[in-house]
Amino acid sequence: MFMTKEDTRSDTALTSETMTGVFFLWIPKGAGGWSPQATDRQPWIQLDLRNRMEVTAIATQGRYGSSDWVSGYLLLFSDTGRAWKQYRQEDGVGRFAGNVNADGVVLQKLSHSIRSRFLRFVPLDWNPSGWVGLRVEVYGCAYKSYVADFDGRSSLLYRFNQKSMSTVKDVISLRFKSRQAEGVLLHGEGQRGDYITLELHRGRLALYLNLDDTRLRFSSGRVAVTLGSLLDDQHWHSVLIERFNKQVNFTVDSHTEHFRTKGEGDSLEVDYELSFGGIPLPGKPGTFLRKNFHGCIENLYYNGINVIDLAKRRKPQIYSGNVTFSCSEPQLVSTTFLSSSSSFLSLRAMASSLGGFAVRFQFRTWNPDGLLLSTRLALEPQRLELQISNSRLRLTHHTSAQQKEEVSTGHKVNDGLWHSVSLSSRGLQVTMTLDNEPPSTIDLEDHMEAGDLYFGGCPSSSPADTGCENPTLAFQGCMRLISVNSQPVDLNLVRQGRLGNYRELQFNTCGIHDRCLPNFCEHGGQCSQSWSTFYCDCSGTGYNGATCHNSIYEVSCEAYRLAGSSSGYFSIDPDGSGPLGPTKVYCNMTEDKVWTVVTHNSTDPIRVQGSTLQKPYIMKFNYSASPEQLIALVAGSEQCQQEIVYSCRKSRLFNTWDGSPLSWWVDQAGERRTYWGGFLPGVQQCSCSLEENCIDMNYFCNCDADTDSWANDTGVLSYKEHLPVSEIVIGDTNRTFSEALYRIGPLRCYGDKSTWNAASFYQESSYLHFPTLQTELSADLSFYFKTSAPSGVFLENLGLKDFIRVELSSPSVVTFSFDVGNGPVILAVKSHVPLNDRQWHYVRAERSVKEASLQVDQLPLRFLEAPSDGHLRLRLNSQLFVGGTAARQRGFLGCIRTLTINGVTVNLEERAKMTPGVSPGCPGHCSSSSSLCHNRGRCVEKNSGYVCDCSQSAYSGPSCKEEVSVSFDRESSVTYTFQEPFSVMQNRSSQASSVYRESSRARENMAFSFMTTQSPAMLLTVSTFMLGFQFTLWFTGSLQIWYHLHVDRRPDVFSPRPTSLVDGRLHRIRIHQLPSWETVIILCSFWITGGENFDEEVMQAGSKGFIGCLSSVQFNHVAPLKAALLNRGSSLVSVRGHLEESNCGLLADSTTSHPLSGKCESHDNDTRHDSAVIGGVVTVVVCFTLCAVAVMTRFLYRHRQGRTDASVSEKEHRHNLETLHLNNSSSLRDNREYYI
Repeated sequence: MFMTKEDTRSDTALTSETMTGVFFLWIPKGAGGWSPQATDRQPWIQLDLRNRMEVTAIATQGRYGSSDWVSGYLLLFSDTGRAWKQYRQEDGVGRFAGNVNADGVVLQKLSHSIRSRFLRFVPLDWNPSGWVGLRVEVYGCAYKSYVADFDGRSSLLYRFNQKSMSTVKDVISLRFKSRQAEGVLLHGEGQRGDYITLELHRGRLALYLNLDDTRLRFSSGRVAVTLGSLLDDQHWHSVLIERFNKQVNFTVDSHTEHFRTKGEGDSLEVDYELSFGGIPLPGKPGTFLRKNFHGCIENLYYNGINVIDLAKRRKPQIYSGNVTFSCSEPQLVSTTFLSSSSSFLSLRAMASSLGGFAVRFQFRTWNPDGLLLSTRLALEPQRLELQISNSRLRLTHHTSAQQKEEVSTGHKVNDGLWHSVSLSSRGLQVTMTLDNEPPSTIDLEDHMEAGDLYFGGCPSSSPADTGCENPTLAFQGCMRLISVNSQPVDLNLVRQGRLGNYRELQFNTCGIHDRCLPNFCEHGGQCSQSWSTFYCDCSGTGYNGATCHNSIYEVSCEAYRLAGSSSGYFSIDPDGSGPLGPTKVYCNMTEDKVWTVVTHNSTDPIRVQGSTLQKPYIMKFNYSASPEQLIALVAGSEQCQQEIVYSCRKSRLFNTWDGSPLSWWVDQAGERRTYWGGFLPGVQQCSCSLEENCIDMNYFCNCDADTDSWANDTGVLSYKEHLPVSEIVIGDTNRTFSEALYRIGPLRCYGDKSTWNAASFYQESSYLHFPTLQTELSADLSFYFKTSAPSGVFLENLGLKDFIRVELSSPSVVTFSFDVGNGPVILAVKSHVPLNDRQWHYVRAERSVKEASLQVDQLPLRFLEAPSDGHLRLRLNSQLFVGGTAARQRGFLGCIRTLTINGVTVNLEERAKMTPGVSPGCPGHCSSSSSLCHNRGRCVEKNSGYVCDCSQSAYSGPSCKEEVSVSFDRESSVTYTFQEPFSVMQNRSSQASSVYRESSRARENMAFSFMTTQSPAMLLTVSTFMLGFQFTLWFTGSLQIWYHLHVDRRPDVFSPRPTSLVDGRLHRIRIHQLPSWETVIILCSFWITGGENFDEEVMQAGSKGFIGCLSSVQFNHVAPLKAALLNRGSSLVSVRGHLEESNCGLLADSTTSHPLSGKCESHDNDTRHDSAVIGGVVTVVVCFTLCAVAVMTRFLYRHRQGRTDASVSEKEHRHNLETLHLNNSSSLRDNREYYI
């Protein structure tokens, strides 16, 4: 091997002389390896393999006998040595780990091989006590290629031996590299409507495939399966199409899509020929294609036939039109601007013989903003700026510090595609042209003479010196084909320091990377991206989080009850963050059970006549939930049942001769069932037989008596593994006077098996083990624990290097740690009180490719962003250990319950039954599934029992069931102020997290009851920076609810019912707002009315005061009215006038109360201004006084002041704390007020 100098700088090129499987770096005698000059700004070493080879692994060492080595590097490859592409590993990681000393060998096996001639190693980090030093070995083998070059007008035709070719199985493979973003790679079609087309469109590959469907042949509704991105990068990409009947596997590079074809047939019938590289006759009937392919194709195989080899040997079945068999290499060389703050390229404007100036170049980027070009004009301080602004191209002529003129063109120029732009001056005009858009012009005051040209950004020196200032951000993306005054710019001269100046550029490569491929947004979230990260739009999905991973709904009706909700319609997500979506059910919350009710399409009684066993009556039931959701719901419930009401007259269920069924129902799995009530499966009997009250004891069903009068075989199906009923079949109603009447009730389930699935750990060395976590890209896990031990590991799962662990590291600290290959990450939440207090505590940890988080009880959520170019996949291979570790050390002592991982509940009890040192369940009164404490009351274990902590409930009494009521007159008022003890802690950059932060919202729950005979009156006002509720009794006695979510909009007004509520009876109000900006649920039936005269009308109503009774006032976890009664001596409570405790709530319960029932949804689609305001001190004012006008004035002032403060508050806070404590005086204040 021998070494050559590419230029006078220390960039070094190496050429191999041997073609063996291992390529050794040539080392001059005594040199010990490669080391660049200290003056090199961008050192690299390049290896020439003489021919294209297939490289499968590389190995590196430091420089021999020195302290020089490379600890991290990039690997680039090229066919020509001019245009380079960065190699990325499976996770998209471009950085390779190097050496830690000079002599050790580090081998890197490539996840996908490189087929190339040139390799380039770019050092990133090296020994800080030494310098760059490198020895390299490359492992691989020879690569044989059959290449064809297409010039955009040529094509290859593969002609069949017969008129048409019909196949049920096809395998097509090829590799291509393209010079443009559009072009047809493959096309074939048949007379009956079959077709196959592989087309490059906007840099992506689209596969159109149809089998025997003439409706799609001439329609415009062709559906393509699209894969890949940025495929016009002039580098090789592989394609594989595998079809068997209708099933197709479509692979581009390492991404595969599985789908079924359109059409009725199983075979693909193509007439005469297949064309590759384009269509020889663009006007051919039935075609819909745009351009022929311009680039190279290699190793093209159709069902095992080497098409290019046949064409090269001029076989008669191949027609090659203007196709050559060597790949011509274009001279397009790109440069990457790496930094959005400091990258720039400065060039001197060369004089033009025609006067003025002209600049042309091409660019591609993902960023919606960035400076492309800036130049100072001869008439100072005038300058021109060409920039991307809000995804459009904008040209600005600054005539002075305050005056400017600008024009814009284009739309979404940050789509990752190449765009051509030219800027030229002629006379007193400057013209801007983008792609094929019409030109835009700006008039000048004088002839233009440009100074220095700054591409991509401005130097860090003073703008007064350079005349250049970044308007927003520098350009982050790629540029190529730069020319100034019709003279191409040689960027190699720039790199060598012989032309212009630059900073933070990467030459000879375009480093753009599609971060939305693959799409890491879950549950249908829409992916968008910038140069360095991606974002997920979760609008309308029912999920939130950085990757739309977390459901905004509870998993069951039981969970809604525990959150304080009452009966009503709710959306539940049975598998949480799993693949199943949410479904709407009715939650019937009775005293002892919580029933989940799922309806279907046929709930009314149906009469059946004229059916026989040969032509039976069949009814299929469609439920409001999908079959998969129903299975999850039933599996997670303790018990399910479904009523079958069946009446008959001369209509039998079973044949009286042989007992064969004449009617039956079908279960969830599609199996026929013949039992009609409480009997176990397999017994062909009805409920009357079990109860021994059949009308004829010779039969097991009343209907089998076959009488002329009506009989009834109603029963309740309760074997939940067979539920719900999916179909009913009735076959004996064809005789004279024979008929049946049936009704299938809704599916009703109660209990949540996961809520109290618990295990107790008694020995530090004991643990439960489960299969390995399947959570490579995203994982969320949650559980409750209680313990008296100071520390212990809750769960752990290990890999070769990766791991995930959640533990109680000290009595008041929970830590969540993991490693996906970027080094260990630790998140810790510290509580202000010990967590080993033998009370239940909640833990939720989440890790995704975007971020990690840890939540403990209601403490502030801890966040940490994932590195933008780090490893993504968590690779584990050991068992999951719960309650301990594989080393049997630091085990957990205590109870763990409701362990859920990615929406799936782990059955702790079942595994605990067979594990020494662990027992199923958890001892203690508070562990039972029955609710001992009601209305948000908290069960607290005691040595000899339990007590209910009602401090966060609006109720009192031993079980938190006694309402707290207060009577008010016009002179009475109460003011109550309370504080949140914690500020929100988070580790997130504002730019990267803004989309997710704005789409998150804490829950807001409000409830109160009132009784009065006076109107108008103001009942309750809630005011924050961004949120407002007002409850007012109008002059007519009707309730007006003023609802305000936006600081820049007028409020909406809802009226629960038009009738008067000033009737001396108790009325209950409940508001439930979901933790999402897009959905607010108000538990009432309302009509939307105008809101324009909001301020004056409310002031009039509020000025009248309030005479009556208020009961059970609650906002989230706070009961301000109750706290005012119990803490009159506190400095936090101020009482004016006469305040008297009342029993109006208790008296109303003993008679009749009137809840405003029903449910409505108000959807709001403004994601930018709807974040909740979080943290600080929250003020609650309970007022029914003559000074209500002053109170409302203060509210309106807060309302307007919040508009100016909201943007600041959004940057400082992210998630609302649902628990608001009363005993901390060191908190920061928050402008939130409540008036009652």
